[in-house]
Amino acid sequence: MQRKTAQDFDQDLLILFDAYVHGTLDRRGFLERAQKFAVGGLTAAALLASLSPDFALGQVVPKDDERLKTEMVDIPSPAGSGSIKAYLARPAKAKAKLPAILVVHENRGLNPHIEDITRRLALEGYMVLAPDALTPLGGYPGDEDKARALFAKLDQAKTREDFMASAAWLQARPDVTAKLGAVGFCYGGGMVHMLATRLPDLAAAVPFYGNHPAPEDAAKVKAPLLIHFAAVDERINAAWPAYEAALKAAGVPYTAHLYAGTQHGFNNDTTPRFDAAAAQLAWERTLEFFKQKLQ
Repeated sequence: MQRKTAQDFDQDLLILFDAYVHGTLDRRGFLERAQKFAVGGLTAAALLASLSPDFALGQVVPKDDERLKTEMVDIPSPAGSGSIKAYLARPAKAKAKLPAILVVHENRGLNPHIEDITRRLALEGYMVLAPDALTPLGGYPGDEDKARALFAKLDQAKTREDFMASAAWLQARPDVTAKLGAVGFCYGGGMVHMLATRLPDLAAAVPFYGNHPAPEDAAKVKAPLLIHFAAVDERINAAWPAYEAALKAAGVPYTAHLYAGTQHGFNNDTTPRFDAAAAQLAWERTLEFFKQKLQ
């Protein structure tokens, strides 16, 4: 079956889907409003299914790739949820210490797509850790709709501390160097922005289309930032001018890229919002940024 793209859908339907993904519209509300786009024998439920992730489409590195060593680990988080589970990946034959990268998922938890992203980065020569924010609620449930419902129940203050604990755990490993980077997508992009305000020794931060901190927090950022924006993403982009001005005033080194014609989530290669050209360029820029700052 040919992969669908954002161009196969009405832009107003994509906006509805974004509202559904981010919890401002429930499933019933999406289906009711999407009905007007269901033509040619399609149903609203079929439209939702076609917009939702197909993880097989986005598998780049197999789970059992012999070039990697992967495992699930439990990380103490006394100031957060008590503990958090995370997926750890690194090159199987690594002998020397490795620079480290923390990966932060979208608002669905540690799903197969984020595990694949983690393996992709590990193949570049990093120790990579991807925590699952849904740990206190049983972990990623294997179903995106159930994950969406669970995510709304998280105590976000505790979740932030879970990611802080994960970063500290990763940095404390004897087999990593002093260099730590972080990359996140959507919700995870916002979490990376937050980490940049709280981790003074973060060496590189790469938020993909994430919510920005309050402008007054920009002065706390010590890490160089590489920020990726989708062009058709008013929900995120509206807050950028104020935050950019605050970054400039604070002298924070940053580079921001806006990818023309792209939708929020354009890097996620499991959904129709994926834009292959923009995702490849953003990924190349991300890898080069990490190479410069971490290796």
